[in-house]
Formats: sequence, structure tokens, C-alpha cells
Amino acid sequence: MDIMELIDKIEEVIANATKVPLSNKVLVDQEEIFQLIDNLREAVPAEIKEARWIIRQKQQQLEEAQKEAQRIIAEAKEKSQRLASESEIVKEAKRQAQEIIENARAKEREIRNAAEDYADEMLANLEANLGKMLATVQRGRERLQSKITPRE
Repeated sequence: MDIMELIDKIEEVIANATKVPLSNKVLVDQEEIFQLIDNLREAVPAEIKEARWIIRQKQQQLEEAQKEAQRIIAEAKEKSQRLASESEIVKEAKRQAQEIIENARAKEREIRNAAEDYADEMLANLEANLGKMLATVQRGRERLQSKITPRE
């Protein structure tokens, strides 16, 4: 028997099976169905089995080819990144050097401004103290002068 005849026979067994009352189910002879399934398996031509094997082989080859392609792509990306990275390293080094110089100049300005502010504050304090001392000296002299009256 060929495959289609066996499938028709299985359908016929199911169609002619005893129906279970009040349901959509049927009772079939389990041994008969299993025998038909075994016959169906035997009827599957060797070419179909071989075709399945060939398909599996082709799928394996395709998977291997995809893995190899991914490996080659990853390797190429890594190489291009390494080459780009080398030029990027130089660019980054120059950028960092410029940044360091700018930071040093900014720090120098900041320190100079802070030193000038400190010196100005100290001189202002000194000026204020000297002004107070001068005022004290002047008052002292004035008192002294007012006490020393010309003797006649």
C-alpha cells in the first residue's frame, strides 16, 4: 500500500468506528490503528528519509556558514575598531593634552587672582590700621599741644 491509501484507510476506520452516545467521540480498535500507523511508517519511501537527512545536513552547513560569516564580520569589526582606535588614541591624547594646558592656565589665573585679592585685602587692613594709628597719633599730639600752653 502507498501512503495515501494508508491515510484513506485510517480515515475509513475512524469514520466507521462506533460513536460514543451524546458526544463527538468514537471508539476505534487501537491495535488496528497502530498497525496502520506502522504500515504508514514503512511506506515512507527511502527517498523521503534521505531528503530529510539532506535537509538536516544543509541546515547544519548553513548554520556553520552563518557562524563563520559572523566570526569574519566580528574579526573585521575588531580590526577596523583597532585601526580607528589607534588614530583615536592620538586624537584623544592631543585633546587631553590641550585640556591639561587649559586647566593649568585656568588654575594659574585663579591662583594669581586669589593672591592679588589676598594682597589687596592685607593692604586694605594695613591702610585701615595705619589710618587709625595716624588718627590716634594726631589726637595724642593735639592733646599734648593743648596741654602745653605757651608760657609767657
